Parts: sequence; C-alpha cells; structure tokens
Amino acid sequence: MDLEYAREVLRAESDAIRSLIDRIGDSFKAAAERIRACDGHVVVTGMGKAGLVGQKVSATLASTGTPSHFVHPAEAVHGDLGRIMKKDVLLALSSSGETEELLRLIPKVRELGAVVISLTASADSSLGRVSEIVVELGRIEEACPLGLAPSASTTALLALGDALALVVQKARGFNQEDYAFFHPAGELGRKLQKVADIMRTGDRNPVVGEDATVIEAIGRITKARAGAVSVVGADGRLTGIFTDGDLRRLQSRHPQGLSERIDSVMIRTPITIGPDRLVADALRILREKRIDELPVVNGRGEPVGMLDIQDVLGAGV
Repeated sequence: MDLEYAREVLRAESDAIRSLIDRIGDSFKAAAERIRACDGHVVVTGMGKAGLVGQKVSATLASTGTPSHFVHPAEAVHGDLGRIMKKDVLLALSSSGETEELLRLIPKVRELGAVVISLTASADSSLGRVSEIVVELGRIEEACPLGLAPSASTTALLALGDALALVVQKARGFNQEDYAFFHPAGELGRKLQKVADIMRTGDRNPVVGEDATVIEAIGRITKARAGAVSVVGADGRLTGIFTDGDLRRLQSRHPQGLSERIDSVMIRTPITIGPDRLVADALRILREKRIDELPVVNGRGEPVGMLDIQDVLGAGV
C-alpha cells in the first residue's frame, strides 16, 4: 500500500478546504442571511456524492436550529416537488454546476417562488446562472489518482456547508440548552442534561432546620436513602450540609455527639449548583472538589434538590 499517496490525498483535501477561506465574502454572507431569514425549511438537494454530502449538511442545519430536509433531485421531478414550498430556500450542491437532474429541478422550484442558493464551482455554470445566490467553490482538483472520483470537491462542499450552517447557528444565538433539546439521546444528550433532570427531590431530598439534632438529621438521611442532608435557616435558605462522611468524623472524635444541634457540626456555606446548570458542569464540580453530594438551590438560595455522584454516574455522564 502506498502510504505516501494516502498523505497526498489528505494534503489535497485539506488544500481544497483552505482554498475556500478567501472565497468567504458577500455571496456567502447573502446566503447565510437568506437562510437565517427563511420562514420555511431549507431544502437541500444534490445528486450522487454531492447528494450524500447534502444529506449531512441538511442534518447539521436541522440539529442547530434551522428546519431542514433533503430532497433527491430525481425523485423531486417525480412527485417530491410537493415537499418544497414558496417560503422555503432550496440549497443545491453540485461541484460542476452541470448536474442534469438539478438543472431540470431548479426551474420548477423557481416557479414555486422558493429562493435558490447553490454551492458550486462557478457562478457562470449552468446551475449558477439559474440561482439567486451562488457561493463559489472555485476549481478544485480531485485527489483521485485518475482525477475523476469526487474526493477533494466533496470535502470542500461539506466544509462549506458546515460553515454556512454554523454561521447561521451563531447568528440565531443557538445555545447549549437549545442543542440539548434537539439531542436528547446518546452521549451528547447525556452531557447536555440539566441538573433538574436527574437531581433528587421530594422525600429523596432530606432537609432539616438548624435546630435539629444530629440524630434527627441521620433519621432523615436514612429514610431518604441519601448520602447527605441539607440544613436550612428560619428563612428556608440553605446554610449548611451534613454528610455520611461528616457523621463518621464526628463519631470518631465525639462518640456522644449525636445529640448535638446540627448547626454546630454541619459544613457551612457548602458548594451548590443551580437546577438549570448542565449535569456535565455538576460532574466537573464534584470531581474538582472531591465531594460526593451537591445541594441544588434556586435563585433565593433555597434547596430544591440534591445531586449525588451516583445520580450523575447513573445518568451515564
């Protein structure tokens, strides 16, 4: 196997992406602004390898806040044209700009009144001439030893499609919480869960007043099958925490300490987290501070839950 040629392929494809940097200008901005303003869907289309790239670009758009779906250009002229509406934007991908199936589709899309944006080699191509907005790739030499198989050109199309989708995402102000909503499953979904989704509440979140005794606090912990109890003042705000570890340390130095008031042995001003924070943030705090329990407090400082390291691990984060 020619490993040096493999390196040449990677160099050719990376060069193709780098060549796009200087092409990011007014036409790219116009395309991004039109997609951002779209009241319908961004319908992505392309034939062959460009179509496969288009499916990925459509998926990226949809997952980052821009409603999108893919339409196969050949199927479109056999009925799937009904998937495209006047308020949509058609994003057409073709390196050559001469793809027959696209050129047959575009006039019908224009008749519907949808805007046509193309990612193609040149605005002077057949596709470029029938598009309202053209983002040019320029001439790209394929990495294929025959110079034929789509390789560097499809890599460039994918990179340009990603750039377009992510610029629009940024313009929308699409944040982590939005991303989590669209990715509720898998590794990403687990990392983007909110603390409120997995924290212990109700009877599983033991709370006592500052005047409670240690033995009363232990009773609450035992009943909740928890590892700690939150301590609150007369105003209901969190003032401390008492954990299983604190109990063991208390008994080792003061075996008769079970009758003491909890506020004399609790940890004051404990580290806390809000319910809207990400579970990934909670895990980072638990690891950095080397603690097992993290009280969850609302904006008034009142305990609304408890996050145990086992809860985080159980969520798969």
